[in-house]
Amino acid sequence: MALPAHTHLDALAIDYETREFPESTDKGAANVAAALGYREHQMVKTLIFESGTGERVLVMVGGDKSAISGHLKKAIGHRNIKMASPDIVHEVTGYRVGSVPPFHWQSTDFRSFVDLALMAEPVLGVGAGEWGHEIMITPQNLVRAASAIVVNLTDRDRPLGLE
Repeated sequence: MALPAHTHLDALAIDYETREFPESTDKGAANVAAALGYREHQMVKTLIFESGTGERVLVMVGGDKSAISGHLKKAIGHRNIKMASPDIVHEVTGYRVGSVPPFHWQSTDFRSFVDLALMAEPVLGVGAGEWGHEIMITPQNLVRAASAIVVNLTDRDRPLGLE
């Protein structure tokens, strides 16, 4: 099955593999990781945040992590941020929460951030746009496919890395 996310990667000549898991799998990175035989950290959460200026950004962190608010605010450049509602996520991406691909739907000026901790993994799993389908991709290829900015979003003891 060729999904728009696959077409995007193919057009950029980016290597990836597809994996499938039962559609009956409960939502969540831990469940997808277990179904596919990976660690939860390797399954990327794709989160949409909104700033007080109305900008929406994509934030990618490991399935077992949450972004540190202060680091996220610095990366986005605004103190007033919030996670987008499921309706806003659908409006912005065209996808429902649970399998939002981290690429192909953004305009060229849309900012995407990937957590530095993910760069140490050999392979990452990202949503393909349809529940039950996952894309396995190297961190470097994920950054390229999503035109993402790599910053530290989850380690309190390290600086953001944008400086």
